[in-house]
Amino acid sequence: MEQRIGSGSQPLEGAGFDPAFIPGLTSPASVAPKGAKKDAAGKADSEETALDDADEPGTEAADDIDDADDDAEDAVDEADEADDEEDAPVDGPVFEAADRRARIVVDHKGVRLTLDDQECEFRWDEIGAIETESPRFGKRYTVTVHTPDRRWYPIEIEATARSSFKEWDEQLDAVLDAYFEDGAEAAEESDAD
Repeated sequence: MEQRIGSGSQPLEGAGFDPAFIPGLTSPASVAPKGAKKDAAGKADSEETALDDADEPGTEAADDIDDADDDAEDAVDEADEADDEEDAPVDGPVFEAADRRARIVVDHKGVRLTLDDQECEFRWDEIGAIETESPRFGKRYTVTVHTPDRRWYPIEIEATARSSFKEWDEQLDAVLDAYFEDGAEAAEESDAD
């Protein structure tokens, strides 16, 4: 029969015992032995030599850096063009309501909900339904986004006056008629074919 000497429990793991457990945190700087400083100085000299070679035109290192810069500039230009297309004003209705904490924007891209520092965005193909609710008493207008996977995301906007509810309903209906129904009709047409 074998017996173990010592504790039978496993060591604890987690951020309280190991800061490296959390991604992004770095461990404290370690103290290097005295001989390591000389090796680091030798590495720094070789790096400086490589950088000097890269500065001279016509060398392979300089050509590689130029090619990498050109590729990076092309990628940035393409990203800027995509942003310009998204930021370009679209002729169509937009619904926007906000109070001191919450904000909702419904436009050609979809629905964006913001509450304090939390944000979520839904494209039109990710939305199953949009529901609005205005209370009998009070000034909180609730918009709920329902997704096809049976999840819902409500947000409450505090209105300055109850008369805003009717105005907001009309604006939201105009946006939904313009964008949400188009996707449903396109899907129905493709099903009919």
